[in-house]
Amino acid sequence: MAVYFLYMKTFGRANGSSATSAIAYRAGERIRDERTGKTYDHSSRQDVLHKEIVLPAKLADTDMSWAQERAALWNAAEAAEPRKNARVAREFLVALPAELTAQQRLGLVRGFSQELADRYGFAVDFAIHAPRTDPRNHHAHLLATTREVHSSGLGAKTTLEIHDARRSERGLGPFFAEVVALRERWASVTNSALREAQIDAQVDHRSLQAQGIDREPRPQLPRALYEMERRGEYTVVGERIRAEHRARAEARLARSAAAETRLAAEPARTETPKTMADVRRQAREDWLKMRREQGAAVPMESRARTPDDDFSR
Repeated sequence: MAVYFLYMKTFGRANGSSATSAIAYRAGERIRDERTGKTYDHSSRQDVLHKEIVLPAKLADTDMSWAQERAALWNAAEAAEPRKNARVAREFLVALPAELTAQQRLGLVRGFSQELADRYGFAVDFAIHAPRTDPRNHHAHLLATTREVHSSGLGAKTTLEIHDARRSERGLGPFFAEVVALRERWASVTNSALREAQIDAQVDHRSLQAQGIDREPRPQLPRALYEMERRGEYTVVGERIRAEHRARAEARLARSAAAETRLAAEPARTETPKTMADVRRQAREDWLKMRREQGAAVPMESRARTPDDDFSR
């Protein structure tokens, strides 16, 4: 069953992150940060299936050799930011359908990366990782520059990085709406890939409630716990989260079963009247029936009048 997942995060100096460190880990390479002098070596990674840098299509006829070199691109991203709390990279983490072949997953990620690069004018450096513990967990990291890329280097901040006031000045909608559109687009391109592969499965970016699905969402582990368990470590908090999820799921099932039992026990109801005249007629008939059951005489005046007469005064 194909699973939808798209998560956005940013890397910034305020929390000690760097673009060079992030890409070295994701691409499985050894990269030296020219700004700090630190070297990040993840060249021993064996789970990086494919890595590739994607640039805006409008630059296809331009010499962009500098941006196609991974270390040069991300050192340029660091050098372009003078502030000590600058945001240096943005990541899109996506789940890839296990139902697709490796080549089909590559085509899906490459196509989406190209759409992002064309839309925002930034460079996208993506890496597809193999599953570790769960064989279905195919995923990709799409790391994007926070600035537009040009033949001479990096330029202005992309529209994803400016606040809503400036977005409004440019005639753009709020950032939240942009995120929703991106989530919807990932669902759309994923479903297109599944259809082209003739796979009877699809994903949906909406919440379970919005889809009309009465089911408990899957438990979400904090990133630190997830990484610990991925290394095979046992975590008490992780087990507690799963136990609480099972309890909520069982409670939801119990409520649904109780509701179905109540509905089955209730007598069949007559169809609800659709018009005001039907409402009046039904009310009149119910009243006359009650009078007869009580053995009371029905006034001649009431017999002569129509239901509409009773409500028109």
